[in-house]
Amino acid sequence: MAGTGWSFDEIGAHDLSAESAAGFRGYLEQSGTAGQVRVYDSAEELIRSSDLLVFATVAAQPHVSELSWFGHDPLVLHVSLRDLAPQILLASTNVVDDIEHCLKANTSPHLVEQLTGNRDFLLGTLDDVMAGRITVPAGRPVIFSPFGLGVLDLAVGKYVYDQVASAGDLHIIDDFFHELRRHG
Repeated sequence: MAGTGWSFDEIGAHDLSAESAAGFRGYLEQSGTAGQVRVYDSAEELIRSSDLLVFATVAAQPHVSELSWFGHDPLVLHVSLRDLAPQILLASTNVVDDIEHCLKANTSPHLVEQLTGNRDFLLGTLDDVMAGRITVPAGRPVIFSPFGLGVLDLAVGKYVYDQVASAGDLHIIDDFFHELRRHG
């Protein structure tokens, strides 16, 4: 977010490992991030005090299940996809990047589909929002669950490309994409 010009008055972090949370705080402070960086002792405290939440964990199953923590209707970027219990998604506005990709592999949205037997809990896709086909309503938490978007892959690829180019080691391979007709 900082790379695209976002700035924040305060950035909060929480991790089950106090050492990891402190390390992330140090990283943010050393990177010149504007605003105060605060480590929260509990997930509840961080969630209740944040308007924008980013879940980026290695959770294999939901570990956040208290709906009341989201009573202030935050925007939730559910990058790791398995943090939130179904009841939180059912009480929220849900947007995904790709429905088929997101509703599999026991992601939180997939668990909701299994529980309800339908996909009615989804408002639509990020493409729907960006194209103006749907409007995100106020008065509920908004959860965006990306699975298949590939943004992280693009960011890592761009980083590697920039590093190789700045080192002078970038080599162009003529005709690498020699057959383009099959791709339209």
